[in-house]
Amino acid sequence: MASLQFSSILLCFSVVFLLSPSAYSQTCKSQKFTGKRTFETCADLPYLKAYLHWTLDSSKSSLSIAYTAPPAASTGWVGWGINPNSPTMVGSQALIAFPLSNGSLTVKPYDLKSYQSIVQQQLSYAVSNLSAESSGGSITIFATWALPAKTTKVNQVWQVGSTVVNGTPQRHALQADNLSSKEVLNLVETAAAPAESPTGSSGSGGSQAESPTGSSGSGSGSSPAPTGGNSGAGESTMRTKNEWVCGVLTFAAAFALLF
Repeated sequence: MASLQFSSILLCFSVVFLLSPSAYSQTCKSQKFTGKRTFETCADLPYLKAYLHWTLDSSKSSLSIAYTAPPAASTGWVGWGINPNSPTMVGSQALIAFPLSNGSLTVKPYDLKSYQSIVQQQLSYAVSNLSAESSGGSITIFATWALPAKTTKVNQVWQVGSTVVNGTPQRHALQADNLSSKEVLNLVETAAAPAESPTGSSGSGGSQAESPTGSSGSGSGSSPAPTGGNSGAGESTMRTKNEWVCGVLTFAAAFALLF
């Protein structure tokens, strides 16, 4: 019985650890930038080994960002942008950085009118503090975007490419990761929502949190009254109590992860 009890407790704490925020460490949190530039929030983007750091200044309706990604080739390009209408690449207002022949980096604004047409021109957003730097095979774009008042979400797109011809970035690859690099970014939370369903993530998280509650209630309701002379019943009671405690701890960890 002691062995069973120890196994139950060990399993319980393993589940709690996997659900804890520390089990999901973000690479972006260890990234450093020159000039001691820091940002309030960051996210490991799900595609193209890219990362986004940002600070939203609600009083000025400004968004300061640092977008980091490795270009598809050493002479390639990286880009990040906002689509004012939908989480799609076409129609996005983007910043694209790439190396020049002298080795320095440049960042230019582009209106992505279609997959075939990348037009360099001023964006519909006012963008300032524009710069770029490279480190460890990745390029980082820094910029401050002026957003409409009370903006809390934006349709972000990001991309990498392998070729620049005569100062013009060429079409990126059409692999699954390239076509999936777009989503709704919640600027006031640390998680970005999938492009298909901006509210889907929170709903999914809610259902995960409810499951341990059900286990807890089930375990509590099924606890038998201990009988001193029946070792089988005593073992069953101990196992049920362990399951109940494990359910409560798991629910607490899931709740902490969500909030």
